[in-house]
Amino acid sequence: MSTPVLVIERLQVALPAGADRRLAVDDVSLEVARGEILCLVGESGSGKSVTAQAVMGLLPKGQLEPVGGRILLEGESLLDASPARLRALRGSRMAMIFQEPMTALNPVMRCGRQIDEVLTCHLRLSAAEREARILRILEEVRLPDPERIAAAYPHELSGGQRQRIMIAMALVLEPALLIADEPTTALDVTTQAQILRLIADLQARHGTGVLFITHDFGVVAEIADRVAVMQSGRIVEMGPRDRVLRRPEHPYTRMLIAAVPSLEPRHPRSRTDAPLVLRTEGLGKAYTTGGWIGRRRTVRAAEAVNLAVRKGETLGVVGESGSGKSTVARCIARLTDPSEGEVWLGADPIGRLPRRRLRPHRRRVQVVFQDPYRSLNPRRTVGQSIVEGPVNFGTPPARARERARELLRLVRLDPGALDRYPHQFSGGQRQRIAIARALAMEPELLIADEAVSALDVSVQAQVLELLDEIRTRLELAVLFITHDLRVAAQVCDRVAVMQGGRVVEEGEAAEVLTTPRHPYTRALLEDAPGRGYPFGAG
Repeated sequence: MSTPVLVIERLQVALPAGADRRLAVDDVSLEVARGEILCLVGESGSGKSVTAQAVMGLLPKGQLEPVGGRILLEGESLLDASPARLRALRGSRMAMIFQEPMTALNPVMRCGRQIDEVLTCHLRLSAAEREARILRILEEVRLPDPERIAAAYPHELSGGQRQRIMIAMALVLEPALLIADEPTTALDVTTQAQILRLIADLQARHGTGVLFITHDFGVVAEIADRVAVMQSGRIVEMGPRDRVLRRPEHPYTRMLIAAVPSLEPRHPRSRTDAPLVLRTEGLGKAYTTGGWIGRRRTVRAAEAVNLAVRKGETLGVVGESGSGKSTVARCIARLTDPSEGEVWLGADPIGRLPRRRLRPHRRRVQVVFQDPYRSLNPRRTVGQSIVEGPVNFGTPPARARERARELLRLVRLDPGALDRYPHQFSGGQRQRIAIARALAMEPELLIADEAVSALDVSVQAQVLELLDEIRTRLELAVLFITHDLRVAAQVCDRVAVMQGGRVVEEGEAAEVLTTPRHPYTRALLEDAPGRGYPFGAG
């Protein structure tokens, strides 16, 4: 390692008055060398992203303020730099990849134009030189047909392609420091593996120092040279990757590593004698795009899908983004109308029912969505959100509210929280509230659509345990949609693997995840990050 490109010395960042602690970042010191990847790991609220924002000069004024310490970029003090100097350094000497490319990219500007904006701000190049450089960086981040991609808008690209655009924007000026803030959290395992390999390759080729922020120890295992673990604003452990992952010293680090789900499936629960709650036959969904001037094109999002879930059983549906998992879930819940095939709830066919006749069946299927921040109405109290459905179906308000209290106890929240608003809860607590809201309808089938993918590993472990406990206690049938094979291994009795809208393999979780028959399933397992490390051992 050479001279550090980034030095943070005893950094302190103050929180607003009335927060749960005085400092968001408390006495943090770390270094990132040129050509090194340092992973900064910790739960939400640990101070990881605040540290990154302090480096980039992006802390919200009046809310988070640096009150102590130093930050040096190639020896230059960033906390003393003027706003104009910080603007000059962003992109040219330091750059950041954000977690969600759809919110980081301008939706009404073509992707090539967004990269061109970076070049225009920092370099004096002709239009032809800028265009050549844009196409070169798009090729370098391995995007197919760079000219087409440059002319596309963000919504016309997949999640993995959008993230590559963000990487291209960050690296087009070859900065000395790259900060990657949870850049693979929302990606499926295959795309995640591609992005991690890409970042490592580009970093090695350009000699960039990388501060990689994540809560996923699988990612740490794949990409880190060194690891720093943060808890409540402080670094509690730091060291080489293998030492930290295999011989963690701090109890907090040991807890985080133990919370990572194992790829070893749990013993399956045999439910062959239980009644069928859900069955699909030849389920398919096709979308037609274009028309008028453009050529009409039919996209088959799901085709000939046959699934069955019994009472008290969890069926996992796994696959990459775009494989058709969520489309199938939405067709089953009749949030989307199937194009073909049938959906059976018990003995009732609901797949082709007109929407006006679906109301009696709505309460029988409930969905827990991926993002707990968008699942709940921010203007309604928790109690109002939970009781709304039952009251609409005829439950007396007093009885519905008492049931809401019981459900909060079931999901291990204080029943006194009914009168609080969603913003007063953490992400994990909000997901528990979303589960309680779904259970308030007393459903026969619970659909969990990527319900834990946005959560920290420790919170994720708690929610998975909770879902499994509820399934056992209430004898629920659960359809569990996920791209995380570790999660599927821990909660699913059976697994169906989807590729290109079709189920390519199905069977007992212990069989599919340990001795897969289909090449696609084997590829998914091989791309699962951190396979060689003892995760889940605790």
